[in-house]
Formats: sequence, C-alpha cells, structure tokens
Amino acid sequence: MKRIVMKMKIGRNDPCWCGSGRKYKQCHEAFDHKIASFERAGHIVPPHEMIKTPEQIAGIKESAKINIACLDEVAKQIHAGMSTQEIDDIVYRVTTEMGGIPAPLNYEGFPKSVCTSINDQVCHGIPSEDVILQDGDIINVDCSTILNGYFSDSSRMFMIGDVSPEKRKLVEVTKECVELGLKEIKPWSFMGDVGAVVCQHAAENGYTVVRESGGHGCGLEFHEEPWIGYHTKPGTEMLIVPGMTFTIEPMVNAGTERIYTDQENGWEVYTLDGEPSAQWEYQVAVTEDGVEVLSY
Repeated sequence: MKRIVMKMKIGRNDPCWCGSGRKYKQCHEAFDHKIASFERAGHIVPPHEMIKTPEQIAGIKESAKINIACLDEVAKQIHAGMSTQEIDDIVYRVTTEMGGIPAPLNYEGFPKSVCTSINDQVCHGIPSEDVILQDGDIINVDCSTILNGYFSDSSRMFMIGDVSPEKRKLVEVTKECVELGLKEIKPWSFMGDVGAVVCQHAAENGYTVVRESGGHGCGLEFHEEPWIGYHTKPGTEMLIVPGMTFTIEPMVNAGTERIYTDQENGWEVYTLDGEPSAQWEYQVAVTEDGVEVLSY
C-alpha cells in the first residue's frame, strides 16, 4: 500500500495520509492531535514517515522470520575451531534458501553477509577463514535480512566453550540491559526513558556503554531515523508512538566506553583498552498498548 505524503493541511474528510483509504477523521486525526500536543510542549516528535502501516509491519515480520532462522542455525552449529567465514556461509545459505538477501552484503562496501565481532571487537567484525573461534571467546553475530523490500535486523551473543566468569557476566548483563530497555518502550513514552535504564544498569555492574553507536529505525530501509542513544535522561529524546519500528542494541564494554575503528578496513570497531564488549540487538514494533519483538 503506497503511503500518501501530505504537503498541506489535510481535511477531516480527506483520505488519511497513512494510505488506509479511510477518512482522516476516522483514522489518524486524533493520533496526530495527540502528537501535536507533545510537540507544542517542546518534545521531539516522529514525522509521518516513521510510522509504519500494518501491511508494512507484516512485511517486516516476514523478513524477520528469515533473520531469526539464520541466528537459530548459527546457534546450532557454532563451536570452537570454527572460522567466522563458516558463520558467514551459514547466514548466506539460510537467507538465500528462504528467498531473502543478506542486507550487510555490499552495504556501503561491507564485503560479507553478517558481522562477527569477537571479544574486544565492538561491532562490524568481518568474517574470515583466518579468524578461528577459540575456547573462551565471546562473539556477537549481527544478522540483517531483506525480503521483498522489507528489512529486519538483530544480533545475539554466543559464548564459546569454557568462558571466564567475567566475560559470562558481561554477556548476561548486556542482555539484561536490553530487556530492561524493552520494558520502557510503550506508546507516548520517550526514547530517553529507554536509554536511561540501559545505561544505569550497565553502570551499576561496573560497565560502560558506547556513545557513538546506538539503535536505529529499521523496516523500509536498513538504517532509518531515529537514532537511539543510551546516554540519555528520562522524558527526553523522541516521543515513542504506535507504528514505529526500531532496534535496541547497546554495546556494553567491560572497561572504557572509548573505541576506535580499524583504519585498514574501515569497518571493525574495537575497545580502546582491549577489554571485551558485548551486544544484543532486538528489532521491535511499537503497538497500541506496548511493544512487539520482531527479530531477536
């Protein structure tokens, strides 16, 4: 269904901007008035382009089925002695066999179908036959899928063999951060509410959260607005409304929050102090009464 983008004030009896075919007064008029009241109060509010239709969310869910299947298959096969290229092969095979396209492949020059980030790699690790998983490693596998023009995106942490208590705690606390953030996602709350609980829980456990990377809108494009940071205060940042789809993906470091990017490949990001980092990513849709996890 094609979205109607209004360039002028819409009449109450005109077709709604969402493309539903219903009159505006019977569809999104009250919704828009509520958003406008938050804007008048000085809050950042989402434009219509961020609001997905039910048909679009259904398409994103179909894409997410492939994304979840990829990570499920990785979970079954991942082990010490495996190369990260083998993980890439699994993701490419499952994605294409199910009719999808790996979103990272050739995205802005990224050479592989998935990101595999080990230990002190924060994100965007490039799979390679030369990178072999070792006993005690922790690895983030970040998978993204395109199906019929709809995008899904999520990542999981995997602990390889006998992982130290320190690394295990980091992985577990990072997942707790995401789960606490999810509880804050509800209609007419704020992105700052989400970030605040994430950062607080990380800090209470002696960890830091990367500032430069955050969650993002996702669904009709790989990376959409809004950008979602975690060093925030409750009641700030963008208003959350039904129909928004985005990711929650804090990158939590055992040491300093400071990071650097490999200058040779321009992709792989590392902790500055060499301490491990962990990340879990969920893609969600905001509903009328809460939140639905689309991909995990």
